[in-house]
Amino acid sequence: MAKARSKAKAKAEVEVELFRKHKDEKKGLWTWQLKEFFQILREDGTLVDERLKPPLRDEELIELYRWMIRARTYDERALALQRQGRIGTYAPLSGQEAAQAGSAYALEPQDWLFPSYREHLAMAMRGLSWVQLLMYWGGLEDGMRIPEGVNVFTVSIPIATQLLHAVGYAWAAKMRGDDVATIVYFGDGGTSEGDFHEALNFAGVFQTPTIFFCQNNQYAISVPRTRQTRAETLAQKAIAYGLEGVQVDGNDIMAVYKVTRWAVEKAHAGGGPTLIEAITYRYGHHTTADDWTRYRSKEEVEEWKQRDPLKRLRLYLEGQGLWDEAQEQRAWEEAKAEVAEAVQEYERIRAQERDVEEIFKYMYAEMPWHLREELEDLRQYLRERARERELEEGEA
Repeated sequence: MAKARSKAKAKAEVEVELFRKHKDEKKGLWTWQLKEFFQILREDGTLVDERLKPPLRDEELIELYRWMIRARTYDERALALQRQGRIGTYAPLSGQEAAQAGSAYALEPQDWLFPSYREHLAMAMRGLSWVQLLMYWGGLEDGMRIPEGVNVFTVSIPIATQLLHAVGYAWAAKMRGDDVATIVYFGDGGTSEGDFHEALNFAGVFQTPTIFFCQNNQYAISVPRTRQTRAETLAQKAIAYGLEGVQVDGNDIMAVYKVTRWAVEKAHAGGGPTLIEAITYRYGHHTTADDWTRYRSKEEVEEWKQRDPLKRLRLYLEGQGLWDEAQEQRAWEEAKAEVAEAVQEYERIRAQERDVEEIFKYMYAEMPWHLREELEDLRQYLRERARERELEEGEA
């Protein structure tokens, strides 16, 4: 992970840009309020202000762009695999690459990432392979057998439960004196869950080193952002719990990185938690069990595609003389080859004969008596079915 400038300097600079103190003249109280949402890189690939640019080297920006290409390629291939019945239900990420890449890259190696079900890119950048991710979506338990040294928690399907896990881990790390921060990902719909409010309240009270990263992709399945809350922003919900809240352009990888890096450094310095609302958009279905055409117009989707995070960063790199058409074509070809190799390995693993014990053995360290009985009942049933099939084939 790239090292940013000194903690004190980075925090002070970003703080000036993102927050202002407001005095309630009637009550005589000072409170933090949000400024407008934070952006560095415009949709046309130009900088809002050269002074806002984060301390990322040219080669780092190129590598981040390559990661985004890999993720878009993986996403498109995974969607095709699901439609062919080769993996199960899948949650696409296209459109949200900058939010994930910028935030994951801002972490320190020892930090922990707590995903929901859409953070394929963030998890890959932190050490999970495309093969493992395909195994998970293909229903293989080993897909979430996190390798030693990879600080990624398992995928959370229930909405917002992972926020409590991230706060708990961060609190434990703080009590032990470990220099660790946690980042937890969730969507705009997650802010309507009780777990969201409990996690922010607990984090605020105990000042846990937690970054709450909300990818506001405008829809919680089919429910639009306007039906989630009357609040002008989701970031301002932080104020109620004594946290700092930031709203950032989630399709601007520079802004996402800079804000997240500031929050990470603040957490490591003992400054407590931060809520980041990344404004982005999900191009496709909520999952492959969804149909976005029933609640969104094609015009709306196309409008958001004009703000595409990959296009924006590519335009910047080209404008700086760091990227050209030949590199673009080569990067996509390499990404397709990398994902194709992962698919081949996944299908090799998937084709292996697996014991039905896998259905039962991962819940407890030692399988309890009632699960052992259920396992034996299932084995007996399968033996009987196998004998019945043999008899049917013999009669035929």
